[in-house]
Amino acid sequence: MKLRDRDAIISREGLIFRVFGYTHPPKAYVCDAEYASAKIFKSENPKAVRGREQPCFYKFYEDEGWKFIKSRFPKHLIFHEMLNKKVVGVEHTNIAAVRKPQEEIEKLAQTKLKDKLLDALQNILSFISLNSNLSTENFGVFGSLLHRFYHPEFSDIDLIVYGRKSLSELQEILQEAYKNNDSLLSNEFEKENAIAGKCWRFLNYSPKEFLWHQQRKLIYALLKDKQQHRIKTEFEPVKDWKEIRNEYNSKARIVQKGWTRTLARITDDADAPFIPSVYLIEPLEVLSGPKEACEAKRILSYMEEFRLQARKDEKVIVEGELEEVTNPKTNFNQITLTYCPRYYEQVLKVAYASISES
Repeated sequence: MKLRDRDAIISREGLIFRVFGYTHPPKAYVCDAEYASAKIFKSENPKAVRGREQPCFYKFYEDEGWKFIKSRFPKHLIFHEMLNKKVVGVEHTNIAAVRKPQEEIEKLAQTKLKDKLLDALQNILSFISLNSNLSTENFGVFGSLLHRFYHPEFSDIDLIVYGRKSLSELQEILQEAYKNNDSLLSNEFEKENAIAGKCWRFLNYSPKEFLWHQQRKLIYALLKDKQQHRIKTEFEPVKDWKEIRNEYNSKARIVQKGWTRTLARITDDADAPFIPSVYLIEPLEVLSGPKEACEAKRILSYMEEFRLQARKDEKVIVEGELEEVTNPKTNFNQITLTYCPRYYEQVLKVAYASISES
């Protein structure tokens, strides 16, 4: 079985997992718990409900999935040798079914009995194919569309774009579209109302800084439908098969060295669009924390907020856990941003964007 980031795994208990990244143990997939059947879980969060007539699934938010798996289904915690701890994941023998975004979008694109959301999805695919060399096979769907429990009036359109080349071409299309007020698609983060009312928890990253970074990523859009309603649309980058390399090494170890805040220059951003996002860096100044951060070779971010956050040659401020990676061939330091108790203290932002805020 060959799966990649954002492919879906369904367990026999009624859990839906999202495959997380591209580095996995030999007989399991590291995952993120996304949804649980209403038969086994109920969320008090009104945003979590999935289903048209009545709740059939609930979405996990923040650390709900981890807590639920740990307390109710610990068999879906797998031992990660490199981290020397258990993480959410699914062993191959516990997979009841899989759903692949690339296969599902082909079906949705050909659906003739359409509702409002499917009509909008097909309009997006037509717009892209008319303005580029891209076609449906370069895309996938995730979220409620993938699992067919979307609401035609209220759900967003969650798309995947596969591979660096396709992403680059898509971003060119969107950049041109965003210049035209009459275009089908506009930039979701063009105006400050995109974050109005948002509960802001990041301590070292302001809403205005967030808006500035999101505007230029060119993967977030608003679709104008026939009734002039705006539908949130996003394009999540996922690696093409030929770009994937499994870096899991049972002999390697990752050891935490302490919390750091560092000023650095980005030297390579080729893997910035993906999860985990990888930025090769040249540290310029250790602002706080272990001095070994001056030897860090890269930033490794599992946080979607910091995907496509910085570009080659830009100076950035990064705050997170300094780690030492050791294996039989080499050892190096990295700064990692991930799910952790200090989640909202973490940051990766362009340095001059931060300065312009003050």
